[in-house]
Amino acid sequence: MVHIGNFDLDKRAAIVAAISKDPLTQSKAAASTGADVLEIRLDLLGIDTPETAADLLKKLRSDTKLPCIATNRLQAEGGNWEGSEEDRITLLEEILPFTDAIDVELSADPELRDRLIKRAKEAGTTVIISSHDFERTPDKAVIRDILEKSRQAGADIAKLAVMPNSMQDVLALLEVTLSENNVCTIAMGQLGKHTRIVGPCYGSKLTYASVSNAVAPGQLKVHELKKALEMLQ
Repeated sequence: MVHIGNFDLDKRAAIVAAISKDPLTQSKAAASTGADVLEIRLDLLGIDTPETAADLLKKLRSDTKLPCIATNRLQAEGGNWEGSEEDRITLLEEILPFTDAIDVELSADPELRDRLIKRAKEAGTTVIISSHDFERTPDKAVIRDILEKSRQAGADIAKLAVMPNSMQDVLALLEVTLSENNVCTIAMGQLGKHTRIVGPCYGSKLTYASVSNAVAPGQLKVHELKKALEMLQ
């Protein structure tokens, strides 16, 4: 069984609300408009101490009753973390008792990444290993290889977000998704916008939405995504 907190991803895909500013207000709005999980973007919120992160996570989980993913994104993969890689990973390690899942990049320092994953497994925290390509969509063999490398590194969910340059790119991503287990795949931008709605039909376990401003190209609002998914179910 794949889950984030008490949300069973084998029953249906989760709508994940990306929380990037004003976390208390955004999280309550996300919960009230249909989000299943909160992604707390520590890098975008400017949180760089475990005490501040832990306090926030405890309050959000208590107030919204929703499980949380803690993400502290690398700049090279669309994040805003300005400290050292050691401090970035250590922050995630120290808040493992307060979050339901962590998201770490496949491209992160391998030694630090593996240390974090080991500790997350020991804590019973779900591990998302993510990769992002903001310029292109690799061919199907490379997509499969990235997802497999994420699984080998210890991913409970292998996440891949790419930028399509044609509808054929989108179709390639969806075709691979259909044949894989425990993945989250996203085609970003205008061309891939509909994958945030149809991705779960092909097996993507998570689909991300925004509360106010989009955190990634092509993100829909939580209420829009909720309504669209209900039409397909």
